[in-house]
Amino acid sequence: MDMNIQKYMAFVKTVEYGSFTKAAEILNYSQSGISRMINDLEKEWKVVLLERGKSGVKLTSDGMKLLPYAKNVCMEYEKLQMEVDELNGLQSGLIRVGTFSSVATHWLPNIIKEFQKAYPGIDYELLLGDYTEIEAWISEGRVDCGFLRLPTDSDFETIFLEQDRLLAILPENHALTQLEKVPVAALCEEPFMLLEKGAKTEVSEIFERCNLTPNVHFTTWDDYAIMSMVESGLGISILPELILKRVPYRIAAKELDVPAYRKIVIALRSKKTASLAVKRFLEYLQYR
Repeated sequence: MDMNIQKYMAFVKTVEYGSFTKAAEILNYSQSGISRMINDLEKEWKVVLLERGKSGVKLTSDGMKLLPYAKNVCMEYEKLQMEVDELNGLQSGLIRVGTFSSVATHWLPNIIKEFQKAYPGIDYELLLGDYTEIEAWISEGRVDCGFLRLPTDSDFETIFLEQDRLLAILPENHALTQLEKVPVAALCEEPFMLLEKGAKTEVSEIFERCNLTPNVHFTTWDDYAIMSMVESGLGISILPELILKRVPYRIAAKELDVPAYRKIVIALRSKKTASLAVKRFLEYLQYR
């Protein structure tokens, strides 16, 4: 990147976030590096752009006049870079995705398969975790985007994908399989396998809404472990419908008498600042 563009970006981001430290975090520079670039600009332009104080930085009158022009230069540079990337045809790059097992198993293979037809040079890093971990990875910049359920961090930008039903999971020969819909209360009368890790999930919330407490014997974030346990007659559970596609276990899935869903989204810190590869990847979510 041209050194002058770096200086303009340092100036714009420092004003936007009100401090050298926050601008440094966003631009992946040291705090002293950001400060030095703005000092260089002030020397080159022979003006004082910012008033420095304990509470942060403020624009001077000269800084106010010049800021819009610096912003325009940065915006035009970003457009130029996007066009260059387009001309290069996204020949290489890395997309880092935070995901949970049902999406990794049933959606991502089709999405990536179609995306690779157009962009075969892109590599992928998939991080498997629970909702809390994926939120943290997005916030920290460890992943470019992540699959989550609503509600999620209000600072994220989200794209709604699907409403996924939650179903009672029973051994094939269980008495409750004879019912059209399984009462949530009936699930409290037997050993329960809870799909959860750390923070509460939508399964616990179902029981809370009904003022009920399940008899939890086993807790895990592994959907397939729960299905295997249920098949073995060790208990019953509630799982999202998405994970139940192509199930290799002898189990039954039944509707609950209290309809319950999870709303799946893909989230990222900002679509505007996402890499071109990530922006193109989002266009292929329809192939899930």
